[in-house]
Amino acid sequence: MTRPFAVLISGAAGTGKSTLAAALAPRLGAAILDLDVATGPLTDVLAGLLGRTDLSDPKLAELTRVPRYETLLALAEDNLRAGIPVVLVAPFTAERSPAGWTVVTDRLGAHAAGVLLVWLDLPADRLVARLKQRGAVRDSDKVSDPGAFLAGIQRDPPAVPHLALDAGLPVNELVGRVTGYMARHGLAIDGTP
Repeated sequence: MTRPFAVLISGAAGTGKSTLAAALAPRLGAAILDLDVATGPLTDVLAGLLGRTDLSDPKLAELTRVPRYETLLALAEDNLRAGIPVVLVAPFTAERSPAGWTVVTDRLGAHAAGVLLVWLDLPADRLVARLKQRGAVRDSDKVSDPGAFLAGIQRDPPAVPHLALDAGLPVNELVGRVTGYMARHGLAIDGTP
């Protein structure tokens, strides 16, 4: 049996992480593990208690970041142990540093044939336009003060090996670039090495 793999899709809010995951996972036969889906309902309860609407609010992030990412990585480990490839969706800001990436690769790599970080990037003006178009409550603080939002996000590329993609490309092209990269690096796609 071929060992499964993990693909982590990283980027700022509005770059299309979930959209890419939804198109990529079926192509790879992988489970989608989205940070907001897996932890959103509980985070929403805490946000309501704190009177916050934006998941990136510093106080909310301080209280929830560690348990949210712990939940996501534990779900990934369970799927990988069961032989199921995974596509993880989250900003992965701390995990894009060498120390953070080592934690991820040590943890998931114990059960995976490989761990790939995909980083989606989009120019600031297009990022804000996408958030406005999305119209999600969780983005209300971001679109009401785009300058503060853009100043508070990590725009630098990851400091670890990754596949950088222009989030403005069509989704099918992004999927092709990810699967092509995986094929060139020996990660199994559709059950073939």
